Amino acid sequence: MTSSEDQFIEVFDDFKVLRLPYEQGEDKRQFSMYIFLPNAKDGLSALVGKAAYEFELLEHNLPLIQREVNDFRIPRFKFSFDLETSDMLKELGVILPFFSGVNEEGIEAAAATVAEMGEGDVDECDPTGIDFIADHPFLFLIREVSTRT
Repeated sequence: MTSSEDQFIEVFDDFKVLRLPYEQGEDKRQFSMYIFLPNAKDGLSALVGKAAYEFELLEHNLPLIQREVNDFRIPRFKFSFDLETSDMLKELGVILPFFSGVNEEGIEAAAATVAEMGEGDVDECDPTGIDFIADHPFLFLIREVSTRT
């Protein structure tokens, strides 16, 4: 995926963080994908290790403002899993499949709804352009913005 639009992005000493907001569904929850990109091409294990010991790293380093991005590239990928529910819910036939993906059109997710990348809220714009080129391993997470879960 490439884009010339401003993005929610923060730059730190050892990594950058990109926030890709999902389009808000009917249930009013606001989900975003966060991509933590280490500066070093082999820096993922150090970043994961640091996040495991410093949970605040993930909590306090999330981008809140949109900035101009000079070169913006993330690879197309698809992530999926099935969540096994309790025996009682299984007996009721409840299964909660989930998938998320990134392609040329944006990001998509499905749990109760299917969404595409939205424009998101613009808090501020930073005039300095940043490159975000995810051409090496990165960490990503999906989070509900208002509840921080």
